[in-house]
Amino acid sequence: MRIHDVLSGKGSHEVVTVRPAATVRELLGMLAEHNIGALVVSVDGSTVDGIVSERDVVRHLHQNEAVLDSPVSAIMSSQVRTCEFRDTVDEVMAVMTDLRVRHVPVVKDGALAGIVSIGDVVKSRMSELTFERDQLDSYVHGSHG
Repeated sequence: MRIHDVLSGKGSHEVVTVRPAATVRELLGMLAEHNIGALVVSVDGSTVDGIVSERDVVRHLHQNEAVLDSPVSAIMSSQVRTCEFRDTVDEVMAVMTDLRVRHVPVVKDGALAGIVSIGDVVKSRMSELTFERDQLDSYVHGSHG
């Protein structure tokens, strides 16, 4: 299964982004409003300038609550691992595991085209395993019937 299949299953490829100059307080509002755990940081909604998650906020807030009025660029991760439509779910799961990240932006021709979360890839992998199990079950029971 490929990342394209995961995004197709999500229905929408729309990615909510936040500007690097937005405040962390604004970021928190966007995370809550969209019920998501991370946002791609982008100056124009197309480039991937960084990524920022709830974890980033919590870590910085613990150190200094004044961070709420700081720009998102102060707490974002600027080294972002991305994936493409053709990448396999297994490849992206390995990246998430190795880098200990829960969100990976999807790019097409260098532009932001989607985002997959660990929940998205686990759900797609479970669906794939269920399908394989059902096929094997059908084969086993069909051959003895």
